[in-house]
Amino acid sequence: MLNRRRILLSGAATAAVASFTSPARAATAAMSPPAANAEAAKTNAMFDAFVQQGLDRSPESTTSLGLDTGARAYEKSKLDARSLAAIAGDKTTNTAQLKQLLTIDRTKLEGMDAINYDVVLFNLQTTDDANKRYNYGPGGAGAPYIISQLTGSYDQIPDFLDSQHQIAEKADADAYLSRLEAFAVAMDQEGEVVRHDVALGTVPPDFALVKTLDQMAKFRAIAADQSVLVTSLARRAKDKNIPGDYAAQATRIVVEKVYPALDRQIALVKDMQGHATHDAGVWKLKDGDSYYADSLINWTTSSMKPADIHQTGVDLVKTLSGRIDEIMKVHGMTKGTVGERLRGMYNDPQFRYENTDAGKDKLLADLNVKVQTVRAKLPQYFRTLPKANLIIKRIPKYTEAAQPGGYYQPASLDGTRPGTYYINLRDTAEVPSWTLPTLTYHEGIPGHHLQLSIQQEANLPMIRKLSFFSAYIEGWALYSEQLADEMGMYDNDPFGRIGYLHDAMFRGVRLVVDTGMHAMRWSREDAIKYYVDTLGDQDASAATEVERYCVWPGQACAYMLGKLTILRLREKAKAALGPRFDIRDYNDAVLVGGAVPLTVLENVVDRYIAARSA
Repeated sequence: MLNRRRILLSGAATAAVASFTSPARAATAAMSPPAANAEAAKTNAMFDAFVQQGLDRSPESTTSLGLDTGARAYEKSKLDARSLAAIAGDKTTNTAQLKQLLTIDRTKLEGMDAINYDVVLFNLQTTDDANKRYNYGPGGAGAPYIISQLTGSYDQIPDFLDSQHQIAEKADADAYLSRLEAFAVAMDQEGEVVRHDVALGTVPPDFALVKTLDQMAKFRAIAADQSVLVTSLARRAKDKNIPGDYAAQATRIVVEKVYPALDRQIALVKDMQGHATHDAGVWKLKDGDSYYADSLINWTTSSMKPADIHQTGVDLVKTLSGRIDEIMKVHGMTKGTVGERLRGMYNDPQFRYENTDAGKDKLLADLNVKVQTVRAKLPQYFRTLPKANLIIKRIPKYTEAAQPGGYYQPASLDGTRPGTYYINLRDTAEVPSWTLPTLTYHEGIPGHHLQLSIQQEANLPMIRKLSFFSAYIEGWALYSEQLADEMGMYDNDPFGRIGYLHDAMFRGVRLVVDTGMHAMRWSREDAIKYYVDTLGDQDASAATEVERYCVWPGQACAYMLGKLTILRLREKAKAALGPRFDIRDYNDAVLVGGAVPLTVLENVVDRYIAARSA
């Protein structure tokens, strides 16, 4: 799973930093390749303006990208606006950008310039369409709830300040304090939007609100001077020998502003509970069936209907279950259903790390070994390799309760912050050793880290370096799980191969469950039962996953639909090229052009085939 800042999820999240003189600017100077003709030059200039506008509207994205220096240093003291007016402004910007883009003569663009146009058009058009249909949520479709167990500044800002707000000098520490005050404002702005949305009947399910309140309560229960909001700043200021009592200043802001705002948000969520139902799907919302259809387009960039996606999942689960069964029988595991035998593997102590800090440290060390092993094999499968480093960290304890098993945070554009693979270690029983290799290949190498780093380092306009399409990005990561098998990573690890097949089946289950809840009106309990019976996962993990799908409708479908498209296009290339097919060239063709909608990916591969056929 990829974790991205809000701007990078929107149609307005686009590129160009034309006026930078900072080290970050120097690192991204080649953001717009030379234009092939006047129309391409006009297009690239427009893209650059779009990104400038996006960065103007999102200081958090500016920081995430490592661009909050020089002319944009002022943004380091600000957070994104989250008010109704800000959401309306994002929509207005998106519409204006779409109108501008449509003035380009697409027939005069060729090669990558044409692909760049198609990518940006898809993003702006689908976002604009959804913006005009729905008057709730943060804009677009695919995430209707402002505050839930996975959405809201209470969940995002503490880790953002801790892991992305860099502190090298006094101005950075002072900017942190300003952002800490802005955190309280952000929570109140969210409250304004929530009250608006509740009046329209847009309320998360009751079980999601229970978990939301649990997380908020844990956050609030920490003494202000022990909060990560304070200790992160104090520690890093001390490490850099920055004078000043930053612990005392930050503590005062948390006590006087942040915690009172959090108390107001807790009260608001409790009030929301009085409006919540137990219904899991977004069909219950205003124009809910239409919202889900648009959510699927947003996340999967596919026109597949819910019923077809559902059946695809059912068929995949049957096939993959059969493959797991064959391996299990070879190793003497014959009793019960495949799901029951997988549950037995989850419960088997031989596959479990100690649920202690020492045990979790060993788990992280073992994952680093996996990364180095697969890294050594990359030149046999890729011609282009990333420069950015990869580190592995635990998901912060204060948010791990509702977070998925793992996610990836891309490196900064200026190279000062490496890519980070976060893994959830709240309970090592949920991550037995046979599941970890595949998770690591997905989040790290050759998955998200490889793909996102190559995209950011490629000779693309900045707008394309920042392009985000879940079906492509998650589809690549899921394809990478199979690629790791093809690279021989499971040749001497039959239980790891079961883990790989289990995770592939897991993505098939997602197709069934997501469409089940949002299109076929399955309950949360129906979804969890199907999930557990099929996969054998721990009940807590299953509940976390299912509840995630409830607040991010359609996102869970992106993984498998993306992978199936990449595999189908690979077979197309093999058939067309015969002995001229080289896996290194195919993987590069898919990667070097950056994230694209699946419809555009077909064109990318066709161009690759034509070039190799000439």
